[in-house]
Amino acid sequence: MTPTEPRLTSLAHGGGCGCKLSPGVLRDILAGTPQAAVFADLMVGNESSDDAAVWRLNDQQALVATTDFFMPVVDDPFDFGRIAATNALSDVYAMGGRPILALALVGMPVDVLSTGTVGRILAGGAAVCAEAGIPVAGGHSIDSVEPIYGLVALGLVHPDRVLTNRGARAGDVLILTKGLGVGVLSAALKQERLDAAGHATLIASTTQLNAVGADLAEAAGVHAMTDVTGFGLLGHALEMARGSGLGIEIEAGAAPLLDGVEALARDGVRTGASGRNWAAYGEAVTLPDGFEAWRRDLLTDPQTSGGLLISVSSDAAQAVVATVRAAGFDRAAVVGRVVEGAGVRVI
Repeated sequence: MTPTEPRLTSLAHGGGCGCKLSPGVLRDILAGTPQAAVFADLMVGNESSDDAAVWRLNDQQALVATTDFFMPVVDDPFDFGRIAATNALSDVYAMGGRPILALALVGMPVDVLSTGTVGRILAGGAAVCAEAGIPVAGGHSIDSVEPIYGLVALGLVHPDRVLTNRGARAGDVLILTKGLGVGVLSAALKQERLDAAGHATLIASTTQLNAVGADLAEAAGVHAMTDVTGFGLLGHALEMARGSGLGIEIEAGAAPLLDGVEALARDGVRTGASGRNWAAYGEAVTLPDGFEAWRRDLLTDPQTSGGLLISVSSDAAQAVVATVRAAGFDRAAVVGRVVEGAGVRVI
């Protein structure tokens, strides 16, 4: 970014996964679209709001296909590219797949940002893809009012090891691999209230690849998985509950938080998306009496490049937590359980 260029976050009305359409609006838009289940080799489509589509290629391989893009959540162009790429690849890992290549999606206000700045965004994305062991093999670019960057991500998984958000079983426990609060930290950044330590925490969490998801596809006892992104922990837990035809209990005090997030949330820092999330699905969530608003905001906080939510049999949970922590997710914790019933209950 040149000295004369504006902050990246100042060019966007929202940032990261916080600029996703709210669950209610998305549900209304998709209500009239045809389902794709008539294709015999389409293993996962849009029927359960899963993380990616999955197409059976043969008895040994299935193609995982997804796309994700958004507006800046940070001001450094290289970090913006890294975060967007990490977030996009997460959908492949959340299905138990391993990425094979990516395509870049680029929309930039070319009369506002220099070609050097745009190049740094793309370089950040390419750096993450190199870390994942894949190329950025092409893409598409347009001139847009707000800066937008993301990826089309393709991966492979064995057809028998695809993990969806529909496979949870009653009695399973739920494991979350990353701390919550990315939305709060990004809001504080936009308000110029985020200190250096908070900024470092934000970058570290959002650029940590969820590559452990591919290993979990082969782990005993893992029944379902999704990544926690724009709809917050409660929203993505609700998708898992509905997809599996069961209920979910979340232990509010067990959900890990990123450093500094609780103090900011208590001080009123929140995203508009957290409120939109609650308005969209709050009728399906039961909260304890007297539950503080800031705590609810953290459970609906949009997570850009958030962690994996894993449904695993209780006897395998300890081994899965150990696997995830050994992969570098030191905040991984059991945050709830799958029960008979419907909806989500916070306890």
